[in-house]
Amino acid sequence: MTRALLSLLLVPAVLALPACDREPGITTVKSAGPSLPDDTLRGAPPTATLGAQPAASAASASAQPVAAAPAAPEPVAANDLPAVRDEGDALGARLLMQRMLFLPVAGVPRTALSDNYLQGRGDHRHEAIDILAPAGTPVVAADDGRIAKLFTSKPGGLTVYQFDPQSQLAYYYAHLQGYADGLHEGMDVRRGDVIGYVGSTGNADARSPHLHFAVFRLGTPPKWWQGEAVNPYPALRGAQPVPPVASR
Repeated sequence: MTRALLSLLLVPAVLALPACDREPGITTVKSAGPSLPDDTLRGAPPTATLGAQPAASAASASAQPVAAAPAAPEPVAANDLPAVRDEGDALGARLLMQRMLFLPVAGVPRTALSDNYLQGRGDHRHEAIDILAPAGTPVVAADDGRIAKLFTSKPGGLTVYQFDPQSQLAYYYAHLQGYADGLHEGMDVRRGDVIGYVGSTGNADARSPHLHFAVFRLGTPPKWWQGEAVNPYPALRGAQPVPPVASR
């Protein structure tokens, strides 16, 4: 009886995920030129948001650390890259596999992840993975780095763009319910720091709150709205899960 009830509860959440189909991918096909996040016009960075932005803190506020965060995992060698249908940008994939990542949603085990990087989203590919969790579940920084941009768009809702310490990779967190207190552009974060909360802003279905998590390799100079898509799934299969913490 318990298994049957659990199956019935999961069906609406899974069926609701296609509502995210209308979200444009962060990057375009490599041969098509510069890649774009959300609904940006080609050739220029976004200049306006579709929602209110949080005011930047004058103080050097720090993100909220997860209590009793586990030790960082060992980096995975490039030649141990798990076989997937599409790893995305090859150089970016190998850079990502050498990072020591935390799974970006607290309380979610690695076994709950699915490789939906190649799923169709309207006229483009997903180029990200969706991590389902109840609304308000803390979203944590997957890696050390810097908050490059807090952005609100029609498809992605509340989003965070984070660069890794070398500004080689960008991590994109979308559909957030809200940002962590004190989060602002330019601040440094450590892996495991709470940066926001799972939600269904943008074009996500309210019946299926989730984190839309994407990674892309940055160019030179690095621009938060431009890059080559990388499949996050292989690296997250070896990421360190974060213990459950209180939801907002």
